Parts: sequence; structure tokens; C-alpha cells
Amino acid sequence: MISVVILTFNSMHFISLCLDSLLRQDSGEIEIIVVDNSSCDGTGDFVRDNYPQVKLIKNSSNEGAAKARNQGIEAAKGEWILTLDCDVAVNGDFFRKARSFLSGAGSCVGSVQPKILDAQGAHIYSTGIAISFLKRFRDVGMGRNVRSGYNRIASRFGSCSAAAFYRKDMLEKVKEDSGYFDERFFFLFEDVDLSWRCRKKGYKTVFFPDAVCRHHGDSSHTGKKTRQYLCLRNRYYTLLKNDSMANCVIPFLFYDLPRLLWIMLTNRFSLRAVGEAIRYGDGLARGR
Repeated sequence: MISVVILTFNSMHFISLCLDSLLRQDSGEIEIIVVDNSSCDGTGDFVRDNYPQVKLIKNSSNEGAAKARNQGIEAAKGEWILTLDCDVAVNGDFFRKARSFLSGAGSCVGSVQPKILDAQGAHIYSTGIAISFLKRFRDVGMGRNVRSGYNRIASRFGSCSAAAFYRKDMLEKVKEDSGYFDERFFFLFEDVDLSWRCRKKGYKTVFFPDAVCRHHGDSSHTGKKTRQYLCLRNRYYTLLKNDSMANCVIPFLFYDLPRLLWIMLTNRFSLRAVGEAIRYGDGLARGR
């Protein structure tokens, strides 16, 4: 069985499209779990009243993407977990194709990345996460025309959690005190951190292009300044946690330092991000 874990936060505009695309599937059993982060637009009640076959977990406050996904994973019974953003709709043959691939995946494959397109299906949103020499992380193929390729199975650094399959027993092996996804991240970069931890445990991520879905993007309507602050802070969290200081000297000098100086001039949250990253690093050094 595959368990689908969907995070919602004021998602009334998207959740029916997402759930209906899942319920139209005709390939085997799937378990659907919706974790609602205290939506004030009635999303949780709407799911409860209109989708009785869906397991609903309602939080009394916005716990963030990482913790909400962890709650869903804890409750899941499937051998594979599909994390899905509420604004993702899967194609009609998504599970038939994915299930065939997952059943033949070796035990070293811990994560499988579907092909994520934009809402119109005209451009690629992600075919997985890549890392560059400067430790920059990007969604492979983002913005490219759907006809530009990316039609072959390929290895990736990690999976984009907007739509990603994770082997449940792998998640149990990499789980930390802060959860499967590190709950200290709250939102953004938590999938990069998880991908890195999985790689360090010897697991591989594979892009499987035949399982296709569409993603609207930014359904939470997070403001630009807040998103920039979280990206900055969580990037530092990721590097401090998963890499050595020696490996980060060149990336810091040629990418992070110029970027930080610019952001400090335009975003008042930047110093807060740096301060929180320093405290995070201190906590890691003390084993917390």
C-alpha cells in the first residue's frame, strides 16, 4: 500500500482538485492522510464532511510543513509514503505507473521523484533536486518547456517534497529527535536536509518520468520577505548540519557572503536568520 500525506493550510481553492485526482486512480490500494495546519478558511471541515474515506489530522495551530508531514508519516501504514502539496493534481495513470516502478526498485532506492509540471502542464516544475559546486540547490529542469526532455530515469541528489515517494523503512532509519523532516526548519529546505541525510545513509534518489503530476505552487501565499528569510536561514541549517566547515569555505566566500550582504540591505529579517543559524549550529555542536 502507498500512503499519501497531504499538508493543507487555507487550501480550499486547491484541495478538491488534489483529492479528486487521487480518488480517480484505479491501481491498487492507497491511504490518504490530510494534515490541516489550523486553516481558517474551513479546509479541515470541508475535507471531513466531503471526503469520509480520507484520514484527517487537524492541528490547533500552524505547525509548519515539516511537523505536519511528520504527523502524517507517523500515522501512515504504507510501505511507501507519497508527500503531496495540496495544490498538486496527479495524472490519471500516476499510481499505475508509479506502483510498477516502486515494486521493482532495489532496497538502496530510498526516494523516487515523479515528474512535476506547472499547473498548465506546459513547463517543468521539478524533476528532483541537484546540488552545485557552490552548494546551491535547485529543482532540475524548473521553467524548461515540457518538450525539452527529462524523459529518462535518472539519479538525483534528492526529491522535491511537493510530490515525492519515500520508502517508509528508510524514513524510520534516518529519523532524528527533530523528526523525519527536521521540524526546526518549519517550512522550506526541509526536503533538501532529508535528502542529504538519506544519501549519507547510503540511499539513492531516482527520477521516474512516467509518473506525472501538476503543481500550482505557493498555495500558502507566503510573502516574499518571509520566504527569503526562511530560505536563507534553512540553507545555513542544512549546511551546518550535513557538511563540514572546510567544504563550505569557497561557497561562503563566492556565493553566501555576497548574497547575504545584498539581502541585509533589502530584508530586515536577514539578521534574525543569521542569529538563528548561529544558535542552531551551537546546538548541533552541543549535541542538541
